[in-house]
This record gives sequence, structure tokens and C-alpha cells, in this order.
Amino acid sequence: MTKFGEAASVLMTAALMLFCLAARADINATTDRNRVALGDTLRLTVSADDGEDVGAIDLAPLEQDFEVLGRSLSTNTSIINGRYSSSVDLVVDITPRRQGDLTIPPLHIDGRASNRLQVVVGPPPSGDMDNESVSFKAELDSDSVYVQGQLLLTLRVQEGINLEDRSITELKLDDAFVHMLDQQSFQRTVNGRPRLVHEVRYAIFPEQSGTLTIPVQTYSARERGPRRSVFDMGGGGRQLRRQTEALQVEVLPRPDSYPDADWLPASELTVEENWSTPPEQLRVGESATRTVTIRGAGLQGAQLPPVLYPATRGLKFYPDQPQIQDSEAASGVVGTRVDSVAVVPTEAGTWHIPELRIPWWDTNSNALRYAVLPARELTVAAADPATHQPPPPAPQAAPAVPAGSIAAAPALTVTQDNTRLWQAVSAVTGLGWLLTLVYLVLSRRRRTTRTRPTNAPSQDRQAFKAALEACNKGDAALARRAVISWAAQLPGGSPPPVSLAQVAAMFPDRELETALETLDKTLYSDASSTWNGAALAQCLRRVRSRRAEGDAAAGEAGLQLYPQGA
Repeated sequence: MTKFGEAASVLMTAALMLFCLAARADINATTDRNRVALGDTLRLTVSADDGEDVGAIDLAPLEQDFEVLGRSLSTNTSIINGRYSSSVDLVVDITPRRQGDLTIPPLHIDGRASNRLQVVVGPPPSGDMDNESVSFKAELDSDSVYVQGQLLLTLRVQEGINLEDRSITELKLDDAFVHMLDQQSFQRTVNGRPRLVHEVRYAIFPEQSGTLTIPVQTYSARERGPRRSVFDMGGGGRQLRRQTEALQVEVLPRPDSYPDADWLPASELTVEENWSTPPEQLRVGESATRTVTIRGAGLQGAQLPPVLYPATRGLKFYPDQPQIQDSEAASGVVGTRVDSVAVVPTEAGTWHIPELRIPWWDTNSNALRYAVLPARELTVAAADPATHQPPPPAPQAAPAVPAGSIAAAPALTVTQDNTRLWQAVSAVTGLGWLLTLVYLVLSRRRRTTRTRPTNAPSQDRQAFKAALEACNKGDAALARRAVISWAAQLPGGSPPPVSLAQVAAMFPDRELETALETLDKTLYSDASSTWNGAALAQCLRRVRSRRAEGDAAAGEAGLQLYPQGA
């Protein structure tokens, strides 16, 4: 073998090894929290689903900034759609050795490494627990928040004695949407004494600017006393009750510099696209699915705007139902919206899909930013001749026959059997037409004599009533939720609206559009502004009445009305 052949063989072997390593699943490391106090315990989980022995991972790299308190293994087995999968987790309890921004370094096994993690370690908690066996406090991540932005509330219980029958009052806010995130329990050392800590986290989204008050929350539990016998079920300990202090938060309005678009206050917002078929390989008549995914940290999925496609020459767009979901992370709620559309070229040539530019407000730096998906040029080739079916040939005209030869044409000869056959077919066909005619006459008679009940309950009646009540009360935040909820229940509202602008687009009524714009501006203005919902209530009654009349006319004509898609 030549030197060139040996070198090529070595390079090929190395490439195959690198490919095999890249094809294997990564080792994933996660922590239950990314912010702790000095003396707290932290749980590190290292997962592997490729058969690695994670129990053999060397934890020595952790010793520089963390103390390892204990380790254990857990196995997870699942069968999804007939496919068997198994994963092994290494669970390590650690505690930080110092304050500051610490790093959990990658942990290595079989030539692979886990991901790097960051942990923020704050000062140790105060020693007020020395004089109190149980404490209950509320803590906010910020003293101000933008309207419809995310505010994190943490309710924390520290216990120095054994308790049972624990309970916390439910958090209820009138002018905000509350989303419960998670519950965690861990150990903490205060002045050398161990404490058990329970935390409950909430994500709060204020819906009106001004001052938001977090009411007093109550924690109750019962002290667990020693059992006198094996038949003693407990329950004789003293009852404990603790309360937090009420907290106030300044809710900031939408800045005047924000453009005329959906208001999106977030800590991060990204947009990305994916194509089922490379767009540069499209031909006329073929289809490719474009999927656009928008993610917002600190936003709900329902707050994210839809992806719209203007009419474009040479292209047809067929949008699918959007997928909207919320997930939880250490930073709070992460909303996701996925819009898919089938793109079908109708002409060969180069066609333009405009850029997607989404404005959003960076709550970390208080600055306007844009999430941009660049414009794309689609070069569409002609249809593939192999798959293109040519049109059928036009029928040839019969040759002209001289007028004098018509009488000389041979007479058509029909046998007796064929005559009887055609007579039977004609009789059956005639009977079918007669029965169809009778059915149509009877059905029309029933339809004209049927009376429409005047008090038939409508599916949207309760939602419409709630919207009118909110308008009569002058409650702008409640009216916004009720109007969107009512519009989402109307037939043909697909996808359901998530903003007042989308509700206005459902009805060709200028006065309703103006009333909804006034409501929207009221929610973003300062707290001193008031809102009168009489005009909006009148518009809602009018458009609902018109829609009912249109549905009745369509029903009498035997038609179903569908809104036009993008």
C-alpha cells in the first residue's frame, strides 16, 4: 500500500470515529436551581441514555467550588410507540464552598463530557431563625415590572422542627394572570444549624399599569410530636401559623417609543425557521412546509404574534393550525408558538418571501430590540417532465358528409336483447329521478314550515354576557380577557384570537375597531386613566346581532360560511 493510501485510510478511520462519537447522544447535566445561598444544598443530575455507566463519573472537578454531600443512581425506563428506551441518572447533592458566580465544570466519561452549568451563590441567610423555629417569607425578583411582563414571586418556608399537614393559601390577584411554576425542598445551614426549606414559585403577569399589591399569604402546619406507641397516629402537636408581609410592585406602562405592534416584554425572544424540503429545490406544483418557531422567555405562548403571509405572485400559502405551549425554566415561563405553512409554487421564476421582523422590549436592558428572520428568494424551476402529465389530445372532428349521402347511410340495427336491456335501465333511472323529486318537495315543505325557536341557547351566550358585564363595570383588564374569550368561541374563529387587534379583524366594523383600540391604549396608559365601556358594549351588541342575522340567512340558503384564510 502506498503512503497516500495509508494516509487516506487513517483519515477515513478518524472520520468514522468522529462520526460515531457525534451520532451518540450527549450527556446532559441539570440542576434544580441556578440561584442559591451559601449553605444551601443543590441537586445535580447527570443523565445518559446510551448505556454509559454514569456511576463511574469522576466528581473530582466539583471539589474546587463545591462539597459533595452524597450521590445515588436512578434508572428510568419507558416504552413510547412500541420503542423501548432506558436512561440512567446520577444524582449528586452538593453545597457551594463560597459566594459568587460558580461554574459546574463538564464531567467526563468514555471520552465524552457533560455540559457546563452556572450557579449564582448569594450570601448566607440571616440568623433570625435562632429565635424562631419556623419562618415564612415572600420575595419578588424585582420591585417593578412592565404591563403584561413576567414577575417572579417566591414563597419560602424555613423549618427548624418537624412539621406535618403543611398548607399555603392560594394566590389570587384580580388584575394579573398567575401561573404556578414549581415547588422545591432542600436543606440549608443557618449558623451551623440545619434547616429544611420549602419554596413555591409563581409567575405573575400584570394586566394593568399602576400599583400591583401582593396580598398577605398564610402558612399553617402542625408540629409533629413523639409517638407514645405503635398505635399512636400522631395529630396531637401544636398548630403553627405564619404570615408574609403584603408587597407592592410598580407596573410600568408600555413605552411611547415602542412601535405600533404587539407588546412583547421579555428577557429574550428568538425566531427560527425550518423547511421540510430545501427551498432551492422547488418546482412548480410541488409543496414544501415552512415552519417558523418563536420563543419568548418571560412570555406566555398566547402572547406571541402569528406569522402572516401577504399575497405573493408565483406562490400559494396554505397555513396549518398553530401550536402554542408554555414550558417552565429557572427563569420562569418560556412561551412557544409554532406556525407551519405549505408553500406551493404556481409559476417558474424567482419569488420573494419578505423578512419577518418582530419588535420586542428587552426587560433586562430596557431597550427596544427586533427578532429578525431574513427575507428569502425562492428560485422555482419548471415542473418535472417525468411527473408532468400532458393534457389528453383533443377529439378529432368527424369528417364532413355530403348532404345527399345522409339518406344513403346504413340504418342502425338493434337486437331485441339490447332493446330490453336499455328499457330496464331507463325504467330504473326514471324511478330514481321520481323518488329524488318527491324527497326534495317534502324536504322543502318541512323547511318552510319549521319555525326557529326564539329562546334557543347560544354557545357564546355566557361568554358574551361576561364581556358586557365587564364593560358595564368599566374594568378594562377584565373586558379584554372576556372579549377575547367570547371571540374565540365563535364558529369560524380558527386560529382563535389572542389579542384585541385580531378580534377587530374578525368583524368589518370601524366603530368596534376604534373601541377596541381605546381599550388597548387604556391598559397601557398610566393608572390615573379611566375607561368607559358603554361604547364597546354597544358595538359588541351590534356586531353580534349582524353575525346572527348573517348566520340565519346562510342557514336558509343551505350554505355554510367560512372565513378566508391567508
